Amino acid sequence: MDYQKLYKEKLTTPAEAVKLVKSGDWVDYGWCTNHPVALDKALAARKDELSDVKVRGGVTMWMPEICKAEDAGEHFTWNSWHMSGVDRKIVAKGMGYFGPMRYSELPRFYRENVDVDVAMIQVTPMDAHGNFSYALAASHLSDMLAKAKHIIVEVNENMPWVNGLTGSEINIRDVDFVVEGENPSVAELGAGGEPTDVDRAVAALIVPEIPNGACLQLGIGGMPNTVGSMIAQSDLKDLGVHTEMYVDAFVDIAKAGKITGARKNLDKGRQVYAFAAGTKKLYDYVDHNPDVMAAPVDYTNDVRVLAQLDNFISINNAIDMDLFGQVNAESAGVKHISGTGGQLDFVMGAYLSNGGKSFICMSSTVVGKDGTLKSRIVPTLTNGSIATDPRSAVQYIVTEYGMINLKGASTWERAERIISIAHPDFRDELIKDAEKMKIWRKSNRR
Repeated sequence: MDYQKLYKEKLTTPAEAVKLVKSGDWVDYGWCTNHPVALDKALAARKDELSDVKVRGGVTMWMPEICKAEDAGEHFTWNSWHMSGVDRKIVAKGMGYFGPMRYSELPRFYRENVDVDVAMIQVTPMDAHGNFSYALAASHLSDMLAKAKHIIVEVNENMPWVNGLTGSEINIRDVDFVVEGENPSVAELGAGGEPTDVDRAVAALIVPEIPNGACLQLGIGGMPNTVGSMIAQSDLKDLGVHTEMYVDAFVDIAKAGKITGARKNLDKGRQVYAFAAGTKKLYDYVDHNPDVMAAPVDYTNDVRVLAQLDNFISINNAIDMDLFGQVNAESAGVKHISGTGGQLDFVMGAYLSNGGKSFICMSSTVVGKDGTLKSRIVPTLTNGSIATDPRSAVQYIVTEYGMINLKGASTWERAERIISIAHPDFRDELIKDAEKMKIWRKSNRR
């Protein structure tokens, strides 16, 4: 087959391509760094001739053009599978909504539950075999594109080509239109500022719990990144990677010679992930790198897969938790912050792994908008807050004041252990709350 000929036949302008979109359609922008740029601008330009166009995306890295106009909500509705700061701004504007999910289930949602009229995503340039790589996100894209009635790909020469499992590329034969975009730089996600003393204290408690040959999953945020930095400086060896999101910390660990994947039960020698976002350092590292492998999220996050990986270590953040052991990692009351994502998958999967451990880490306090110090450990989750991890699933919790394991603990034991890692200024009040809730024994330590 003459792939170049087919490419030229399907090549068109963004303005022509988005004429596929009709009022009432469901349009999918894909995921994170794959969101379209030129096509998004062209669709926004059609605003006044369209109504009730429902658009899906997730982990949005920049403000979509379709969401910028004052009256944008009269024409488009934004639906996010996982909220970022940009998604929260769209919600605040009154035109954005969240789709609750365990991230591992998202491909199945597309196979069974949702419709896609038009899909438009950024991809790499086409290879000699007629394939475009999804670049940094395998995620759920193959199932999303398989469901789409029409597919438009926007080529970006700056997208890194990532090797992967089936479900990380699309062929020119399966595409309706090709658009050559403006080749913007790939959106970067910083690793945050310098680690705080609290970050270091939490990381110092976790790193000694990681054995040689462990398989790592790191969430995003200051604490997981600090753990990654300490691992890179440690004596650990033969580590593996099997994660939802690939972040800069993994690059640092790999370049320090700590990652070989030699002891992995699955995908030996390969760093496996569903999507990646970070700095140019990361994008350069993964480009055509045989050591890394993109895979659909119903593989990377499947607890049945995780259970087969010995010494699987999962490290994630939380917003707050209560004295029953419920962990909230996605909302502040009714204000949505992020999403369940893969956290619950990894909490459960790590516990099923032979030698596996799941760590939820957080600072014991946060400074509120009024400038006062507030405890992240609370009697019960704030009204409206989401229990990302139920009390029955949680294993290790870590703050700068210590590490506890909740497995096998009754309600009074949980209350005692959780309060022991709270900030000292709040412990007496938390004990009083525990007493009122009948989960504090008189023999408990004070």
